[in-house]
Amino acid sequence: MRIAHLADLHLGYRAYHRATPRGINVRENDVTEAFRQVVAKVAEQRPDVVLVAGDVFHTVRPSNTAIAEAFRQFCVLTERLPGVPVVMIAGNHDSPRSSDTGNILTLFREIDDVHVVCDECRPLKLPGLDASILCMPHTSLAADEPATMEPDPSVKHNLLMLHGTVRGQDADEKLFVQTEYGGAEVEDSRIGAERWEYVALGHYHVVTQLAPNMYYAGGIERTSSNIWYEKGPKGFLMFDTETRLYEFESVETREIVDMPRIEGAGLSAPEIDERVLASVERIDGGIRGKMVRIVVNDVPRIVSREMNHKRVREWKAEALHFHLDVRPPGTRQHASAALVRRPTLSEQVQTWLMNDWTPSTKEIDKVRLANLGVEYVDAAGEG
Repeated sequence: MRIAHLADLHLGYRAYHRATPRGINVRENDVTEAFRQVVAKVAEQRPDVVLVAGDVFHTVRPSNTAIAEAFRQFCVLTERLPGVPVVMIAGNHDSPRSSDTGNILTLFREIDDVHVVCDECRPLKLPGLDASILCMPHTSLAADEPATMEPDPSVKHNLLMLHGTVRGQDADEKLFVQTEYGGAEVEDSRIGAERWEYVALGHYHVVTQLAPNMYYAGGIERTSSNIWYEKGPKGFLMFDTETRLYEFESVETREIVDMPRIEGAGLSAPEIDERVLASVERIDGGIRGKMVRIVVNDVPRIVSREMNHKRVREWKAEALHFHLDVRPPGTRQHASAALVRRPTLSEQVQTWLMNDWTPSTKEIDKVRLANLGVEYVDAAGEG
């Protein structure tokens, strides 16, 4: 059986307050274009089944534009793959807290061959493939009483699809950087990858193998709270249950550039400015339209205030997103599995808004507010 495994589409994602000539947020348009590429490439692969492991949308109330585009593209996919089942589960981003709200993903049940599991853990039998897929959306993993994960002995092919953060010694070593918040946790011993032909995971935005037959597909674009850890290729996975071999199919995305870090200890503001300028000039093809980060370590606040912020503002106007991350002493990041360091103020704001703060009304978009918070903190740091 050939499986196409996609996850974390995050359709409707917006950032950076830039618009296309048609008035659409640039990053939202980027995600839409990436999804169109994915649909076309999946159709070319002719899989036996398509698994979509959650976070189809970026919010529980996506825009009409995002809904219409998603519906259109899933219709295109099923038209190009007649009779091929598309199985979709809900992730934390598209799971409302209140069951009264309803889940937008149920709309896709109107498309032939699309199967959607939003809340409960349940097996989905596919007689044509002699297969059963145990579907575990975010809500089922976050429940007080965890559901049982057991294969179906009556079928030839048993697959498991879930949206959450896998825990365990091996998983913790491979997922040492948190790129996405709000996911339910599940122990790898509870999954028992050896009992399944394939385990399709969603939530972690970097393509990652946790077992010979268990993978995070990663996202199709960079939409997490820390896009710099997503700078690798984006796309989807193809897995063959007979050969147990996988292929990663990449898609074209907006260019992201994370330059080598600059050590600022003991340097004056003009000396740091020179190093930052040299770093910008080394970027192949310039910075126009790109997402760029330059980290400068160990810079006292009094020195950072004397830097050339006028030039930084010019770079911000030219790039889609330019982030000069000037870090004071004590915030140096160590490249280790434990990732031991003190978080920056921007990261503290983002973590608090996403994990510890509860909105006063359902209309507040936590993700959008957290992104705005980071932008305001970064802007304040320039002065």
